[in-house]
Amino acid sequence: MSVFEIAGHAVPHGERAIVDIPVSVLSDHTPMALSCQVIHGRRPGPAAFVSAAVHGDEIIGVEIIRRLLRTPQLKSLKGTLICVPIVNTFGFINHTRYLPDRRDLNRSFPGAATGSLAARLARLFIDEIVSRCEVGIDLHSAAEHRVNLPQIRIDAGSKRVHELAEAFCAPVIVQSRLREGSLRMAARQMGKDVLVYEAGEALRFDEQAIRLGMKGILRVLHHLGMIASDKGLSSTIRPVVSKHSHWERAPMGGVLRAYKAAGTLVEKGDIIAAIAAPLGAREEIVRANFSGLVIGRTVLPIVNEGDALFHIAEISRVPRVDPLVRIGEETEGDPLFDEDEIL
Repeated sequence: MSVFEIAGHAVPHGERAIVDIPVSVLSDHTPMALSCQVIHGRRPGPAAFVSAAVHGDEIIGVEIIRRLLRTPQLKSLKGTLICVPIVNTFGFINHTRYLPDRRDLNRSFPGAATGSLAARLARLFIDEIVSRCEVGIDLHSAAEHRVNLPQIRIDAGSKRVHELAEAFCAPVIVQSRLREGSLRMAARQMGKDVLVYEAGEALRFDEQAIRLGMKGILRVLHHLGMIASDKGLSSTIRPVVSKHSHWERAPMGGVLRAYKAAGTLVEKGDIIAAIAAPLGAREEIVRANFSGLVIGRTVLPIVNEGDALFHIAEISRVPRVDPLVRIGEETEGDPLFDEDEIL
């Protein structure tokens, strides 16, 4: 394809273009757009998208895409890559997960052209971005006051998505069901495969998670044949697979002292935290109800009874080396990140 067409714009082969797709106009007459950068390679190949900030406060993916767009590997791209660093501009500006109508965009797909603001934005993203691609990578972080170990989330229904997840080389691959209204479900119904990269926490950057995410995307592009060279993309990480995960919840309200970090292996019965009443009259310990890997946890020390504390994934095998050590080895001293301007 000599020209890639999107939202009325034509991008010639071998060129890049920033395309602003109108979304709506705010009450003060400020226009809002879905902005993307299209890289249309000189040679034919697959079409893929990378998106971030579907939840407006999950900003780690914005930085991953910014760095991705500056990597030299994309200069010889085969096929077409659409990068959408901020899907939910409304939430991004207001530092919130949601849209102004308090709807969750990732529960609004595939959307409707005449529906709510969330439904309209979802429909626009499906029509202009997803429909033009075969594969997507959607970048997320934990919700506010939580942190996630870098992980890839997929469903169990596609062989190709498993292969892409293995190629990404995050420490853990979590098989999770498709949720109604999610981008993953809407894409699957269109015959498209979408990886979800979860890492870090809302409204914060995590350097290791950013580096791991950027290299993971490049590995997937190499696996798809979109970039030729795999120089600097080799990995010592052998992902573990989790088919089941569970949140350990607070047995009482109070002040939390957490004893396990994301990335820590725990055994059933291990003490993972303690919760004490502020006046010291009562204290309870929290134990792991089964063995596994901590893939997420709260970072807020003030909890109410029933609050989610630790997300523990049952894993297919115990890694020989601590996942946190592997992540450190993967991201420190890498020539890909030597240039000051990329940091």
